[in-house]
Amino acid sequence: MLELEVQKPTADIETEAAAGMLSRAESLVLAPEYDISVPEKAAVVADMTHSDSFEIISSATAGSVDLPVGTIDISFSFSFSSCTLGVHGIGVCHGRLGDNLPSPSDAVALYLSNNIASMRIYWPDQNILQALSGSNIQLILDVPRENLQSIASDPSAAHDWVQNNIVAFSGVSFRYIAVGNELIPEHPDLAQYVLPAMQNIQGAINAAGLQSQIKVSTAVSGNALGQSYPPSAGVFASDSMGSIVQFLASNEAPLLFNVYPYFAYKGNSAQISLDYALFTSNSPVVHDGPFDYQNLFDAMVDAAYAALEKVGGSNVRIVVSESGWPSAGGFAASVDNARTYNQNLIGHVGQGTPRRPGSGIEAYIFAMFNEDQKDGEETERNFGLFYPNKQPVYPISFT
Repeated sequence: MLELEVQKPTADIETEAAAGMLSRAESLVLAPEYDISVPEKAAVVADMTHSDSFEIISSATAGSVDLPVGTIDISFSFSFSSCTLGVHGIGVCHGRLGDNLPSPSDAVALYLSNNIASMRIYWPDQNILQALSGSNIQLILDVPRENLQSIASDPSAAHDWVQNNIVAFSGVSFRYIAVGNELIPEHPDLAQYVLPAMQNIQGAINAAGLQSQIKVSTAVSGNALGQSYPPSAGVFASDSMGSIVQFLASNEAPLLFNVYPYFAYKGNSAQISLDYALFTSNSPVVHDGPFDYQNLFDAMVDAAYAALEKVGGSNVRIVVSESGWPSAGGFAASVDNARTYNQNLIGHVGQGTPRRPGSGIEAYIFAMFNEDQKDGEETERNFGLFYPNKQPVYPISFT
């Protein structure tokens, strides 16, 4: 992904965010006029990149103040592998943008040998689906953007997609279908198709009798939030998210949210401490009313929870569908930082966030392998936990 760092006046940023004009590659720094009880005044970093990030950090202020807080009528009879992953756990995204990656069967074997319980893939690769059959690895399967318009406009196209990629692989433990990745508000030409495509995929899932096993959602980034600081003021940038959240709530499905403290730190390292980004801060950095934030990840997730609550999604949980840290190729991208972030993420997700304490988070690390054909900066090709030869980039434990 191409990443471009820009500094703009706050008013311009807010206007562009509301209009959906911010590109995925922009790094923004917002500095709202709030006093908070931390050694420094907070600034929010919205980083639009590989997935996007927004966040908070500091500069001195005395005193503190509480902050505001169409169905197809068909029936099937077959069984899918049961879902064994709990409400929270760790998975790893398996991108395939490389010319030297392990075979699907070798990749699945590597997941199993490392006790990685879940996987995300970005299109229905038939070879990977075959390799996953019988493995009990839980799967997020994306609907690629090139299929979105036809599925949105034609329930029979959704039926065919579900038949060919879900029903045909009854030995795969499908968990979620992600209808589009980071399309709202980044791609207004496609964003209009997201909800109708979700509805038609849901209709096809219902017709197959799989609605209790497979949940339909969409993946969004930090760009989906028009405001993210303080976390309790989180709000969606696009009105269309309200209808999507209502869909999720009515189907008991989660919102898939891509969270990258790395890009937030890269975009504003003068104000964001590395410890805050890596889960290594020894004390809270941000105080938002009753909520104390000791790490950037929690603040990002809670801003999205606050946004959900404002549009009637109080019962919609968040699944972190991407998060990670590059091991090489750019600013603060090192083996030590990548290992620290990802290992701490694994250890942290079971604790929940200040806004949802004790409610463990299901999260997916990006990515399994370094992918040599990814576009953008060199860091994009160095998010992997493993080299293509299946050797670890650094030691990491999933147990």
